[in-house]
Amino acid sequence: MARRVTKRGDERTDLSGERDVLICGASFAGLMVARQLAGSGADVLMIDRYEIGERQTSACVIPTAWLEELGLLESERQRFDSVLIHTAHGSLRLPVPWSFSTFDYRTLCDLLWQECDARFETAKVNGRAGNPNAVDTDRGTITAPLVVDAMGWKRVLASDSTVQPPDAPLSRGLEVHPKGRNENLEVWIDRKYVPAGYGWSFPAGDELRIGVGSFDPRFHVRETTELLATDVGAESVGWQGNWIPHELRDGTDDGVFFAGDSAGHCLPLTAEGIRPALYFGAALGLELRAVVEGSQSRDSALAAYHRFNASHERQFRWLLNSQNALPRVPPRLVRPILAAAFAGAAGKFAFNRYLGIAPPQFARTAGARRVREPRAFTPA
Repeated sequence: MARRVTKRGDERTDLSGERDVLICGASFAGLMVARQLAGSGADVLMIDRYEIGERQTSACVIPTAWLEELGLLESERQRFDSVLIHTAHGSLRLPVPWSFSTFDYRTLCDLLWQECDARFETAKVNGRAGNPNAVDTDRGTITAPLVVDAMGWKRVLASDSTVQPPDAPLSRGLEVHPKGRNENLEVWIDRKYVPAGYGWSFPAGDELRIGVGSFDPRFHVRETTELLATDVGAESVGWQGNWIPHELRDGTDDGVFFAGDSAGHCLPLTAEGIRPALYFGAALGLELRAVVEGSQSRDSALAAYHRFNASHERQFRWLLNSQNALPRVPPRLVRPILAAAFAGAAGKFAFNRYLGIAPPQFARTAGARRVREPRAFTPA
């Protein structure tokens, strides 16, 4: 198993030089790319400002089938087969035809890393060093013909300047992590907490992950996160937050590959980003593996991954339209609309269509590690 060591002081030696693949960012997307390259013989370097598994910025919930397909069930903390929705005019429970799981972030990252044979180093990425093959870091300039930006919404290695919040297409999320237990995966669609967005409580064994997300980045959610925690009888401790992209962006830019939040791989409306990060990371890893094994060129990989990413525009747009419509629904109608949309066969269809945007079957395909042309699955 490859081991990582966080270098400090004099140990932070110069990393300048040539690699076959450089992966910037060591969370879900970056780890999945590295996993797909294991055994290829490529000289793969992964860098991140923080150690692997060190900086959780998510409530860490995912369809259970993804954990099963990737062999990550050891990280699971709790499982749910329904979602309890609270509105200003009553609550309802929506049964899900499959299950969600909360998981431990560090454990999942460690499990993914165990299947990689890349080298990992802590380094801060400053940007490009004159061309897309060269990356400037605080430990020197690293060059590689295949460069991946999986560092998050800032899209550091893009050729153009990054649009900053509140003007960027980003949502704002904040949560607390008090001790506590609950059997329900809960969501609040109530303007008491946020005019455009929702609150949540995702139990994970002996911990609750309680937060508020706003589709409008100008709406600050700290006070309402504290309010929600108080309303459910929990402490406001263990704060974490992040900007959440809610628009799909290009998967490639001037020779650089993007995956995870840097490519907008976070589903609008629900803000689910882990499953898409693993999904697109797997697809990108397969394309890069084909390059290092000599079965396609770098330009072919750029074109194929760009097409794969763009093929999901319709699904992302469907969710974004729903996100934009939700704040305009009169509060008294939220509950009856949800009840009608998610009852019986209609609900099963809607949930399966949602799962089909980044289906767990693709993880099985990615596990083969030899697929040359990953294609989008048609939603069920």
